[in-house]
This record gives sequence, structure tokens and C-alpha cells, in this order.
Amino acid sequence: MAMTEKKPEQGQKMVKIKLFKGSGKYADDVFVGLNGETYKIQRGVEVEVPAGVAEILEHSAQQDALTSERLEKLAENAQHI
Repeated sequence: MAMTEKKPEQGQKMVKIKLFKGSGKYADDVFVGLNGETYKIQRGVEVEVPAGVAEILEHSAQQDALTSERLEKLAENAQHI
């Protein structure tokens, strides 16, 4: 479970996730805030979190991928100038 010991609210959907653990940027725990609650999620371990927390993490990963893609295109365009 996320590092908080707070029990899920009744009716709150919980999902299992496992965040990639590597070196550098992907070594530390991840902090997520949702509706005034904060969650500290350990990387490399399967944990159960509220569905909203999993959604936030998914959106974050999508934005990271989009940013990386755009930076690559900018670098390519800069080479052609």
C-alpha cells in the first residue's frame, strides 16, 4: 500500500500499481496529492492506491512522454538550421 496508513474511504476504488525503479530520476519515492491527502509511493514495489492517484500518475507519465517527443522534434529542427 502507499506509505500512508490511512484506510480508503468507503466505496473508494483501489487499484494495484508498480512504479518503475531505476537510477537517477527514477530512484526516489513519488509523492502524489489528491483531494487534500498526500501519498508517498515506493518505487519497485506493488502497492494499492486510490484509482484517482493511479490516474494522476498515468497523466504524469503521458505528459513526460509528450514533452520528450517535443524536445526531440525541437532538437531535430535545430540541426536543420
